[in-house]
Amino acid sequence: MQVTETQAEGLKRAFRVVVPATELDAKAAARLSDLKDKVKLNGFRPGKVPVAHLKRVYGRSVMAEVIEQTVTEANGKIVEDNGFRLALQPKVALPEDQDEVKGVIEGEKDLTYTVELELLPKIELGNFKELKVEKPVVEVSDAEVDETIARIADANRPYSAKAGAAAKGDRVSVDFVGTMDGEKFEGGSGEDVQVVIGSNSFIPGFEEQLEGINVGETRTVTVSFPEAYAARALAGKPASFEVTAKGIEAPGELVLDDEFAKTLGQESLAKLKELVRQRIESEHAGVARQKIKRTLLDALDAAHQFDVPAGLVEQEFTGVWEQVKQDLAAQNRTFADEDTTEDEAQAEYRKIAERRVRLGLVLAEIGERNNIQVSDDEVTRAVVERARQFPGQEQQVWDYYRRNPQAMASVRAPLFEEKVVDFLLELADVTEKKVTKEELYKEDEDEKAA
Repeated sequence: MQVTETQAEGLKRAFRVVVPATELDAKAAARLSDLKDKVKLNGFRPGKVPVAHLKRVYGRSVMAEVIEQTVTEANGKIVEDNGFRLALQPKVALPEDQDEVKGVIEGEKDLTYTVELELLPKIELGNFKELKVEKPVVEVSDAEVDETIARIADANRPYSAKAGAAAKGDRVSVDFVGTMDGEKFEGGSGEDVQVVIGSNSFIPGFEEQLEGINVGETRTVTVSFPEAYAARALAGKPASFEVTAKGIEAPGELVLDDEFAKTLGQESLAKLKELVRQRIESEHAGVARQKIKRTLLDALDAAHQFDVPAGLVEQEFTGVWEQVKQDLAAQNRTFADEDTTEDEAQAEYRKIAERRVRLGLVLAEIGERNNIQVSDDEVTRAVVERARQFPGQEQQVWDYYRRNPQAMASVRAPLFEEKVVDFLLELADVTEKKVTKEELYKEDEDEKAA
């Protein structure tokens, strides 16, 4: 076998490989000889089929298998001999000329093919003890706990039927039909929907226009959907709703005491407050974790600038770009609605794809050098947690992951990333910075982009 390097630019390598016909023929003959004792053909006793006859019957298929195996072994030898670390699977170009293909299959011509390789870069890791990151910390105040409990209480407040018109704080059961430019729209109708006037849970202006309505009365409510409305096809647009009141209830008295706590399964109001405080602390800690992780990843990106495999970037970009287009289509929006052009958006998302690939390689390198691994038990627990998010479908979810290696890898990857982040935070110089709740949850433009 003759191997000639034809390209060595950056992370790309290419080779021309020539495998003599005699070598292929010898391998095919060995395979046919092995088949002699295994195949059964009419007219021949087991193990007595002449190799020449086997070659006439199976020769072409056996040679095809030999060629496939030879190419795989040759590529593996190229990688091993040169100490390459591949970013992607080798890209092989076999002969396309029919006469040449026929000659190779029939053992009359040498096999000549080319293989292109894209390599992983050599990464020089920095000194992680020099990393400086701030950890935002929010103290949970008694007022925040009381406010949360008040919302819980309000959601569990008893209501009773009342006579007369609806007032602020009342719960009104309504049917409604929404129209836009005189036409009904998807999601614009509902029956027996309960609206608490003043709860600000509906489109701005909707609840206020129900004040004074009586049971059996129908009135037209006109509103405009918020600019940031989730259904982008409706965002910022005016709509009219024909609303009929079917029932009106007044809120009952609610005392925040031990008895109220017991209705929620807690032994006392103090215990309820303790649990609420723990939940708020956990939520704040989750947000703080994402903030410090973003800071850490920014620092890693800045400290590790190197060429990344173009093929990996293209794969990442393709996935991101397809999702972008699907989201825009689902929201009935264009790039112009996002104050950009398709070319500008593509350029921006390519930068994001390149950053993702670079950080992925850095994190993988850190994990490999420090023997950071995710056990099968950890993956299994994560899949079980995902399955629990689909009550009644747990077995189907479990089977999906168990039978789909890519899906299982999608579970393992974030677990690995979090372990590497934990490892880095143990080495880095982490200082705590007290911030307000508003500062913690403030999301700047860079974070949105990331």
